[in-house]
Amino acid sequence: MKLFGTVRWAVVGLLFLGGMINYLDRAALSVAAPFLTKELSLSPSELGIVFSVFFFGYAAFCFIGGYASDRFGARNVFGVASIVWSVFCGLTATVFSFTSLLVVRVIFGMGEGPYGSAANKLVSNWFPRRQQATAVGWANAGTPLGGALAGPLVGFIALTWGWRVSFVIIAAIGLCWSVVWILAVTERPEQNHHVSVAELSEIAADQEPSRTGPPIPLGSLLTRPAVLATAFAFFGYAYILYFFLSWFPTYLTNARHLSLQSMSFVSTIPWLLGFVGLAAGGSVSDAIFRITGNAVGARKLVLVGALLIAAICVALAGSVDTVQAAVALMAVSVFFMYLTGNTYWAIILDTVDKDRVGGVGGFVHLIANTAGIVAPSVTGFMVQATGGSYAGAFGLAGAIAVLGALSVAVFVRAPAGSPRLTQATTRA
Repeated sequence: MKLFGTVRWAVVGLLFLGGMINYLDRAALSVAAPFLTKELSLSPSELGIVFSVFFFGYAAFCFIGGYASDRFGARNVFGVASIVWSVFCGLTATVFSFTSLLVVRVIFGMGEGPYGSAANKLVSNWFPRRQQATAVGWANAGTPLGGALAGPLVGFIALTWGWRVSFVIIAAIGLCWSVVWILAVTERPEQNHHVSVAELSEIAADQEPSRTGPPIPLGSLLTRPAVLATAFAFFGYAYILYFFLSWFPTYLTNARHLSLQSMSFVSTIPWLLGFVGLAAGGSVSDAIFRITGNAVGARKLVLVGALLIAAICVALAGSVDTVQAAVALMAVSVFFMYLTGNTYWAIILDTVDKDRVGGVGGFVHLIANTAGIVAPSVTGFMVQATGGSYAGAFGLAGAIAVLGALSVAVFVRAPAGSPRLTQATTRA
């Protein structure tokens, strides 16, 4: 399979960088949390609310951004969103109270919300079906690298110049990326004069045929059991992710008594393994698809198996005796969690009409990211109620992910009459 040397993979490269910046911005607060907690006198439950409130804006705009991508184009939505999230990341440096921090985080979340559904919509426009899971995997693979960079980068800047400066610097990086995106990317390959005739033919040859007749109402698609099961499994994935993103650095410093410098280094290990998992997951899924000709079966095999392993490891991580064992189990959990990261989006691409990919993807992403509201705040209250114990919070994350994996195993099926790949279309 030819992965490089084509315009569509350059678009994925920009999405990769955009995802890295998106998560660098998002993870910065968890790294800077010890400074904010002290300066703003935040309790554990208040810190949990700060982590959670981001997702009120984020979850809502997952759906709004996906719907807007179908109506106004994913390229345009992505450009506007990246400017908003960068500006409000920078404004985090101006907060002076618990309330002002909540306001900034809500609007910051609104800006970041459209990322996933807009990226999925662009992949559906730019890629043949046999490459879509791989493209989604690489488009999102920058996100764990952004999380990995947040620890050492924000930690270094905070210790050298203060935590407020770190938010200003990473906001400037995001704005620079936004300019490049707006100037370089088009909504569809046929609108880009750099795309060759050969590449256009390769994309068109393996795309789903255009639907004839009136479009299926969005509401009827959102109530399909397969869509709801995918959304719930994505919630389980996101619960582990946001528990890890929001509380794992604090867990390492408070429960395991690591210094800020040690925490900044140790917390990058799961993120780096997550990058490998997310980058590899799409290729594994597409390889199974090409071998079997069964797209939905390939996605389910990766999703169910890997999410179950992730669930078991995160549950065990809260009960081990040493920091090394906790980090190792969390790293394995994040790897397998991210191995499933492309499959939720790929199931949507495989089962939903092209003109509804943005709206359905946004809805599924909305449901998933309510975990960002629930996980940080529930963890904060659980830790406070148990006198600083994290074991129950780790166990709850694992239990929710198990239920999500089982829901996909039972309810996700290929649509009736779904075509299987032929020998011609499986050829790379």
